[in-house]
Amino acid sequence: MQKTIRYIIGLVIFPLLLMQQSCGYKLSGASIPPEMKTISVQFFENNSSLVVPYLSQQFTEALKERIRSQSRLNIIRSDADANFEGRISDYSIRPVAIQGNERAGLNRLTITVFVKYTNTLKPEQGFEQSFSRFKDFSVQTRTLQAQEADLIKEINVQLTEDIFNRAFANW
Repeated sequence: MQKTIRYIIGLVIFPLLLMQQSCGYKLSGASIPPEMKTISVQFFENNSSLVVPYLSQQFTEALKERIRSQSRLNIIRSDADANFEGRISDYSIRPVAIQGNERAGLNRLTITVFVKYTNTLKPEQGFEQSFSRFKDFSVQTRTLQAQEADLIKEINVQLTEDIFNRAFANW
């Protein structure tokens, strides 16, 4: 009886594994054509009115890390099958909840990135688009300076996921 169940499970699971391996590259919803081997990521300069010295470097590296961890693409400097370039166009901190004493009870850090994605193998999949994400925080217990690096890291995770999905999951 158990041999029969194992045999049936094997008949179902083995073909599913073969189908998963046969069509291009898929990971985390990404669909990267098999002929795409390389990608380049240019430095994203911070052109916002508020400049955080390390933001450009951290965002650019976060995007590279997203590509490394969720694809098989090799990151090279130039002449790649696809290319990401752009700029950080906005970095702002605004109050979102005012307390009775006219002080901000909750603030919002927003980062907006303009991205140009070029796919040399399938030019119709290229795009130019702004991506924006935010994180709310309070300065009641910790100052902005104490929280800023963590907030930026969390927003970078969200932004790079959005950009990666737009380029490789076609949404």
